[in-house]
Amino acid sequence: MTRILVIKLGALGDFVQAFGAFASIRAANPHASITLLTTAPFVAFAQETPWFDNVVTDERPSLRNPLGLLRLSRNLRGFDQVFDLQTSGRSKSYFKLSDAGSWCGISKGCSHPHANPSRNDMHTLARLDDQLRSAGITPIAREVPAWLKTRGPHINGRYAVLVPGAAPHRPRKRWPVSRFADIASALADRGITPVIVGGDTDIPLGQDIHAACRGSIDLTGKTSLPDLAGALGHAEIVIGNDTGPMHLAAAMDTPCLTLFSGDSDPRLTAPLTISPQKTNSLIVADLALLPASRVEALLPA
Repeated sequence: MTRILVIKLGALGDFVQAFGAFASIRAANPHASITLLTTAPFVAFAQETPWFDNVVTDERPSLRNPLGLLRLSRNLRGFDQVFDLQTSGRSKSYFKLSDAGSWCGISKGCSHPHANPSRNDMHTLARLDDQLRSAGITPIAREVPAWLKTRGPHINGRYAVLVPGAAPHRPRKRWPVSRFADIASALADRGITPVIVGGDTDIPLGQDIHAACRGSIDLTGKTSLPDLAGALGHAEIVIGNDTGPMHLAAAMDTPCLTLFSGDSDPRLTAPLTISPQKTNSLIVADLALLPASRVEALLPA
């Protein structure tokens, strides 16, 4: 039996955008044993997918942690093929720890390098597809993950999801929470329940929006990733900053309105839905200058 290792560490958005690549590798190798190497936040999520037989954790050990490096080396050995879908400075160094005869990535000396000189100017989805082609794998069409369709809390009636958070170390990617509160009220006035989502660090944001709009539902810090996907998948629209849950909404093929500042490039990172004409972006140099009225104009009737 062929043994394949897939490396994908990333943040949530990066991990979700690799869904198509994961599915393509599985489709091309239906009888192989496929292992995913990922970081702790995504282990439980990955274990629920239909693409992997095993999931192992990358503890990201430093050079000062020899036991951690030994465990990492063991996790990288014994495979026939490796697909480094992370292609970061860290993951490309793992090539030296592996004994695989076939390695697809950007590591110097690997058997199937992704050598496209424009790779850093490609949208993440296009870059992953192009990388797979360099290893002889034909990417398959993206589909809404069937295993996520039935997940999530049951929310009665029409609702829209708000994603007010973003990486804490990149505050310029955040639209002011008071504007999200304005949008929550505008949705409620239309008979659409605003649902606020995010991780534990976003709980204060959810509390502020809920205090301003008592008709909202605050789910910040209350959902697993599969349940978050289910909630996103049944919304009329998802509105939020350029952050991971927006990519999860796009993977569920839910209409997305993503708010971009000059801190990121939507040509490379915009959440892209599976169906056309469901992706929309508002792009301003400084999100603090984006009025709620511009977002309100794009809300469902």
